[in-house]
Order: sequence, then C-alpha cells, then structure tokens
Amino acid sequence: MAALPMVRVALLLAFSVFLTLVLGFGLPSVLNLFARCCGFPEASVTESIVLLYALFVLYVAMPRLPRGTLKVAGKAVLVTGCDTGFGLALAKHFHKLGFMVFAGCLFKVMVQLFLQLISKHIYCWSEAIILHFTHLFSKIVECLWAVVNNAGISTFGEVEFTTMDTYKQVSEVNLWGTIRVTKAFLPLIRRAKGRVVNIASMYGRMGNALRSPYCVSKYGVEAFSDCLRYEMKVWNVKVSVIEPGNFIVATGILTRDIVTTTAEKLWKEAPPGVQEDYGKAHFEQYMALMRSYCNSGQREIEPVLDDVTDAITSKRPYKRYNPMEPHWWIRMQIMTHLPAAISDRLYF
Repeated sequence: MAALPMVRVALLLAFSVFLTLVLGFGLPSVLNLFARCCGFPEASVTESIVLLYALFVLYVAMPRLPRGTLKVAGKAVLVTGCDTGFGLALAKHFHKLGFMVFAGCLFKVMVQLFLQLISKHIYCWSEAIILHFTHLFSKIVECLWAVVNNAGISTFGEVEFTTMDTYKQVSEVNLWGTIRVTKAFLPLIRRAKGRVVNIASMYGRMGNALRSPYCVSKYGVEAFSDCLRYEMKVWNVKVSVIEPGNFIVATGILTRDIVTTTAEKLWKEAPPGVQEDYGKAHFEQYMALMRSYCNSGQREIEPVLDDVTDAITSKRPYKRYNPMEPHWWIRMQIMTHLPAAISDRLYF
C-alpha cells in the first residue's frame, strides 16, 4: 500500500519534467509574443507559467497532509452494502476504530453471519428495513455522524445487447439507492454537522466500452454528490465522493463464472437483428476481454478504507478521493481534462 503513492509521485514528476522542457524549449516564442501583447516583460511570463505548473504538480503529487482528526467516541456510522467487498471491510474497520456501526446487508443469511463475527457495538440489519431505522432505533438518532453509501452492483455489455431492465436495475441500486438512503438520514446528519460519503467509481468520471449501465449510474452519483455538497455547505456538512479504480480481484465483484453467465444471458436476450449484425465472433471477442479483467486490478482493499476513513474523520476532508493505480489515475485526468478528440485516439 505504501508503494503506490511513491509510484504516483514518480510518474507525475517525470511527466512534469517532460512538460516543463516542452514549455521551456518548445513554446518560448509563443509565450514571448503573448507577453508583448499583454505588455509584460518577456522573461517573467515563461518563468511564471513554469512556476505555476510546478506548484500544480506538487499539489497533486504530494502525499496527503494531516488536516486534523475528529474524535471517534460517541459517533456512529451507517454503511450500506455490507454483505461483501468494500462494505464488509468498512464495517469491520470502523468497528475497530471505535465507531458504533450500523451495517446494512441485502441477504438475511449475511446478517446472521455478520452478527456471529462482531461485538455489541455493531448493528446489522437487512437493507429492506434500512430506511426505517430512524423510526425503529433511537440509538441511531442520538449519535449518527456519517452515512457511507456503498451498496452497488455492476454489469457489462454493449449498448445494443443491454436491456432497459438492466439499465433500470443497476441505477435502482447504485443511484436511486444512494439518493433514498441519503434523504432518509440527511436530517440527522445535518443536525450533527456530520458527513455523507458516496462510493462512486472512476467510471463516474469517464466512460468506457461495455460499461454503460454502470457508468450511467455512477455519473449520477457524482452529480448528486456535487449538488448535495453545494447545498450542505451552509449547514457545515461535508460531502465526499470516493472514486475507486480497478478492485476486481480485491472485491471479487467480477469472476469468470459471472462473465460466462452474463454473456449467455446477453446473447440469448439480444434481438435477432443485433446477433446477425454483430456476429458471434465479435461478441465472443469482447467476452474474452471481460474474462481477462477477472484477474486484474489491485489486490488490497486498504486504499479505499484509508480514503473513506479520512473523509469521515478528517476536519477538512477532500471533495473527491481517487484510490486507484497510477495508470488509471493518469487516464482519468487525460479523459476529463483534454479534448475528447485526443483522449479517444489514445484509449479507443
């Protein structure tokens, strides 16, 4: 886990040196022309731009600086999607930190299993009743400090192979579930001047082939989080978005069996005209690509745990956190900041 920030720093500094050389030797005439047009001394413009860019790189590449830590005692955290993956790890992690934890599970069997693993300071219920917590349990009213909207599902498939029911199902959990839970507990969070942390994705900032249902839902989470952050500023409620990269191996969210089952369903439900136009060979090529992803990504979940913890316990949390591998972070910056004509040529 410690090596990741160093790799990111090294890549950013290397890119900084490259771009600084380009600025220093490739654009001096343009900069000097701009300076003359604006009435500035020629030398100062070049130096100022290089300095500003160097400060920007330092700001992005520097390891996270301490920004004060809040006391955990007497605070409760509600986490959704605790059956597996991030949610299960977060519930256990916050319990170890001393929070009272309200863990939402989808399946009753997971609730029973969870209760065997944890102590009296963590409460676990089926997510079918999670929206009624404020009416059923007085403890959460007294001490709720943060809501972590983690519950989510994923799928894949090209647009013409994806049914409308699939789009609705993914958004129902990832987007509308996030909104429903937030609205249900926002009065408590607002009175506590607490935190709302929404688990989005790098695919909430950039699209990708075969992932449109997931991207649509996560783009919505990003937009909802931004709007909520603007509104909650006057109440001193901090809203943060976590944008994990590829954690397929760490969470097991995608396996070869899942890919096989999903692929069979996609082909079977596709209209005959779509099957004929795309062809089985094309379809199988993309399914093979999805199978190759099953063994990819980060193997440790700690980067996400660290970022969610910082969003909840720091006195000045960030608006967005990017726990992802360096190449994904660079790709996200390119696709969100450069013209689409350039990013499309680089990645598609």
